[in-house]
Amino acid sequence: MQNNSLVKVFGVLFALVSIYQLSFTFISSSVESQAENFAKQAVSEDTTNYLEARDKKITNYLDSIGNNSIYGFTSYNDSKAKELNKGLDLKGGINVILQISIKDILKGLAENTRNTVFNNALEEANILQKSSDEPYVESFFDAFDMVKSSEKLSSPDIFGNRTLSDEINFEMSDSETQTVIRRKIDESIISAFEVLRKRIDKFGVTQPNIQRLGASGRILVELPGAKDVDRVKNLLQSTAQLEFWETFKNDALIGFLIQANELVSNEQKKLTTNELEEKDQSSEIDDLLADVASTDSISAPSQNLILDKIVGQGFQGGPVLAQFATRDGEEILGYLNRSDVRRLLPAEYRYVSFVLGKPDVDTDVIELFALRSNRDNRAPLSGGVVVDAIQTFDQVGNPAVSMQMDSRGARIWENMTGKAFKESSNIAIVLDDIVYSAPGVSSGAISGGRSEITGDFSLNEAIDLANVLRAGKLPASAEIIQSEIVGPSLGKEAIQSGMYSFIIALIFVLIWMVFYYGSSGFYADIALILNILLIFGILAGLGAVLTLPGIAGIVLTIGISVDANVLIFERIREELRKGKGIRKAIADGFNNALSSILDANITTGLTALILFIFGTGPIKGFATTLLIGIGTSLFTAIFITRILVDSRNEKGKGVSFSTKITKGLLSEINISFLQRRKMAYIISSALILISLISLITQGLNQGVDFVGGRSYTVRFENAVNPTEISSILNSEFGSAEVKTFGEENQLKITTKYKVNTEGVAVDKEIHQKLYSSLQPYLPDAITYQDFVKGSSEKTIGIMSSIKVGPTIADDIKNNSFLAVIGSLIVVFLYILIRFQKWQFSLGAVAAVFHDVLVVLGIFSITYTFMPFSMEINQAFIAAILTVIGYSLNDTVVVFDRIREYINEHTKWEFENTVNAALNSTLSRTLNTSLTTLIVLLAIFIFGGESIRGFMFALIIGVIVGTYSSVFIATPVMYDTQKKKVLLEEKK
Repeated sequence: MQNNSLVKVFGVLFALVSIYQLSFTFISSSVESQAENFAKQAVSEDTTNYLEARDKKITNYLDSIGNNSIYGFTSYNDSKAKELNKGLDLKGGINVILQISIKDILKGLAENTRNTVFNNALEEANILQKSSDEPYVESFFDAFDMVKSSEKLSSPDIFGNRTLSDEINFEMSDSETQTVIRRKIDESIISAFEVLRKRIDKFGVTQPNIQRLGASGRILVELPGAKDVDRVKNLLQSTAQLEFWETFKNDALIGFLIQANELVSNEQKKLTTNELEEKDQSSEIDDLLADVASTDSISAPSQNLILDKIVGQGFQGGPVLAQFATRDGEEILGYLNRSDVRRLLPAEYRYVSFVLGKPDVDTDVIELFALRSNRDNRAPLSGGVVVDAIQTFDQVGNPAVSMQMDSRGARIWENMTGKAFKESSNIAIVLDDIVYSAPGVSSGAISGGRSEITGDFSLNEAIDLANVLRAGKLPASAEIIQSEIVGPSLGKEAIQSGMYSFIIALIFVLIWMVFYYGSSGFYADIALILNILLIFGILAGLGAVLTLPGIAGIVLTIGISVDANVLIFERIREELRKGKGIRKAIADGFNNALSSILDANITTGLTALILFIFGTGPIKGFATTLLIGIGTSLFTAIFITRILVDSRNEKGKGVSFSTKITKGLLSEINISFLQRRKMAYIISSALILISLISLITQGLNQGVDFVGGRSYTVRFENAVNPTEISSILNSEFGSAEVKTFGEENQLKITTKYKVNTEGVAVDKEIHQKLYSSLQPYLPDAITYQDFVKGSSEKTIGIMSSIKVGPTIADDIKNNSFLAVIGSLIVVFLYILIRFQKWQFSLGAVAAVFHDVLVVLGIFSITYTFMPFSMEINQAFIAAILTVIGYSLNDTVVVFDRIREYINEHTKWEFENTVNAALNSTLSRTLNTSLTTLIVLLAIFIFGGESIRGFMFALIIGVIVGTYSSVFIATPVMYDTQKKKVLLEEKK
């Protein structure tokens, strides 16, 4: 082989760079292990909340030694920044997809116009979005065309306003205006992206990942290692809409509150009276039998729906109108904002805005404020004037946030505080429609633009609020439409199981290659180990994320690497059987195998590329490692193995390509595969028919990825009965699916309860319902916080959760379908170009369709009784695409040999050529399939519950793919090609 020295130098340098890159991972892991040991020694398990105390000790330890020099070339902080990134499933953390509200952006660009056509178009766009994959703005434009009549987008009361006056004039056509609006929306999404990035940078997690997803207004945020889920969600979803409002004094509105109470209470009494009259019309016997029950069930409600719920009042003349229990706050607001109730307001108060304060966690009480609003509901001063914000402490030592305003804000603030001082009134500081504080002004107007927000803050809340204000507000509301939360202890278990499967698979392959191929197998093993080193080194160098499916991808790469070596060694063995010398046999073997190796890896690479484009999170990690693995496998198999074999041979020491046991094995086989194709057609047709019947009648077990909902992995101390738990949760949530997930003390609970509602409040409600329902099955010492919060030592409670909204579930399903169809089209075209005959493409695609349908059918038939999860989700689609790649890998190797034999043996009958090609590749087919199956079985058994269904699909796919490459792809190609050959002979 030419340029051996160059390849050697390149290989050595590549290996050294990989070791250097991975050294940071080993260093940071070692330091963190020391920190954990220190924390365990410093905090005993008898300490109250010892897990949280240990986490704080670890954080303090790492902070204290973060910049200390290690080995003279790095530090912990430096190593941490350069270590191999671990995904959520290996490290724990939170992954969310945020939907920036394009509707809110459009409203803002239109200055919240009341134009009927505009608002009707928005409502119509909402309807169109339910059945459309296009961005919201395009649905809005379509809806506007439907309802606009003579109205134009550039109308003065739509987009031809003061805000956009520099870019839109009244004469512009709708198409011209649409171009401007699309650009403005894109700028707003970029702004939102930057705001979120600044917030996340200040949050304190290592290796955060934030990226835009297309043009849909969606933003992916991954925070590995984040433990305080509620804090993260608040940080991401808070629009940071800071406003300063003048307040009305409470004594001016007490009379209105009394009138409002009388109105809504009297109305409720009338409804109750009507119900009682309807009840009186029932039979006398029923009245007698159910007298007590009827009295209990329709007892008169509270006499005063508002006043009876008041639990306290603010001081006279203050800003607090009344105090209520937190649970009653929204109900009271609903009463006060009714149009008939607001008509009771005196003329000077007609624009009053009723806003709730921040709930008091200790007393569970919330305050009601009356803000001096206006026709446009615009605050006199907003957070846009804030140029800096820091976390401070107020006069009594409670956490607070200090702000500095720009010159314009300082002037308005001085006027507002001066007026408040003269009138002895208050100024409400409102963040995201919640009053955090409403201080009075006791010493005259405040100049300089300095202000402070106080309230019932925790330290973290004050820090986050300061960061949010400093980063700026989001241009529109952000809704979490998909979230995945993995506890750190589950991540630690995933690493262990992933490494077990990896080591077991590697050991088997290393032993098998030496057993089957002798000394050449040993050199293949060296190349394989280098291949693995390169994969991890490249992942670390590129800053890519290693996930559990990613580890599966690396293990699968072992199979791919072995396949390349098997192809080469089998060709060398063929050349040796032809009587060629060892040097010539090695050269011809490597050269002749190259075409098959490239074709097989390119087809697999194409499917992996499609998976990378359409996948997200762990699935993208699987595709990344697979793509890198294909590249490194080609390099090590073609170049490194060749160098090692040639070096050994040149030294005259000899190289063996078989052992005494395997010499000549499968070399003299002469099976007439094509004569058995009709039987294969019958078997495959029966399998496909059974699969289709099951798919139609029983369907598939679609996961939350495809149908939407919330799913929780909950672990108990002892084994639990899923049927018993299911009946309890069904009464609580209306509908809940409960299945054993792995061990008998772990359940997967899925529900669609309030799936369309997002926010921390809903998450807390569901967590509380889960905790109260499952409490009888939990140890007495487990508190709600223990049940919900994550910890690296957590063994009981919610271990992970995922939430997918219906909208994004539809998108995931559509993208998955496109990924599968796209891969089939790409492969069809590649094989057509490569072999220049459509019959080869047809045979390959027929085999792939066969494999996909059989895998789907097996999942449909067996998901009801299999002891592990067989959900159809993104991971399953990844498995299907991998099956497609593997099936094509096998098929292309056979097709390459058929093409080679056609060129070499021009006088052979076509049937003999095809049979000879199948027999000559049988050793390679069985060898590769066996090693790949053993590798997959190792991951299936030891790789953890979360990827067991994924691996089961791959195992079935490898078995079916091996069968179809021999009995479906080749026979279909033969039958269609045979007709063409007969026609040409007749001519």
